[in-house]
Amino acid sequence: MTDLSRRAPGPEILDADDVGPETFAAVMDDLAAVSRVMLAHAPTIGFLQRATSGLPLGSRISVLDVGSGEGDLLRRIRRWSNRRGLQARLTGLDLNPRSEGAANARTPAAMAIEYVTGDVFDYPGQADFVVSSLFTHHLTDGQVIDFLRWMDARAARGWFVNDLHRHRIAYTGFGIAARLARWHRIVRLDGQTSVARSFRVGDWRALLAAAGVEAQLRWRPMFRLCVEGLGRAN
Repeated sequence: MTDLSRRAPGPEILDADDVGPETFAAVMDDLAAVSRVMLAHAPTIGFLQRATSGLPLGSRISVLDVGSGEGDLLRRIRRWSNRRGLQARLTGLDLNPRSEGAANARTPAAMAIEYVTGDVFDYPGQADFVVSSLFTHHLTDGQVIDFLRWMDARAARGWFVNDLHRHRIAYTGFGIAARLARWHRIVRLDGQTSVARSFRVGDWRALLAAAGVEAQLRWRPMFRLCVEGLGRAN
């Protein structure tokens, strides 16, 4: 039985360089389906809604999504920002060079979302809001601490980490759901690895303390444990 008392080590299958383009595309499509079924984007949209509640229609904002994958979250943010009446400059950053092509292929040009490839710690820009979804569990504890400090310095209005709660029900339940939905084998295996590599409240409190960063922890449905920080403008 997998030990969930502490964060599991090791990479996920999709992080490897030997995953072919057809397999990568198939996994990306199934991951988008997982996001829809698991209501994955709702916590991030809720954060942006709260953070922009005082802005008038037509206000300009910028959002950087770290670990943007195939761009599903940013497309959701674009639809939200249009309904909200905001002029949003959206950028997706991902270390995997295959993600940029996959995201561009799935994103209509009219959405005007920029996708770039690179390491977040080498990224020179900043944004009003920095968000990430299912990204931090890919990092070591030391990298998470660096990322918390990076976001706190680069996000002018606020930042939001949307990740998983490491829990036995989430671990077992995802494996069952993935089999029933016939999602790609890599999605099933990596999904359970993601849960095993994710966080509990004590983990986040220790990481935030080590980073010297203040933030609020929020539980959300479908075993999401999120971290919300206010930016320098708040």
